[in-house]
Amino acid sequence: MKKSYRIDVDCANCAAKMEEAAKKVEGVKNAVVNFMLLKMNVEFEDGAEPAAVMENVRTACRKVESDCEIFLKK
Repeated sequence: MKKSYRIDVDCANCAAKMEEAAKKVEGVKNAVVNFMLLKMNVEFEDGAEPAAVMENVRTACRKVESDCEIFLKK
């Protein structure tokens, strides 16, 4: 399953850090951050619960870039 999320990040380097952090989260098969569009596209592993995984992605991203935001769809 793939989903797209709107993000708020200040620089391309920070976006790259967010992408690398997201890729390391359990349940994420792949993640791509597009700084110009302020979007994060996430591909989830089979059986993963996207809402729970994205909470962990948000936490991981804030560890590397404290002022970033990922707007999770409810």
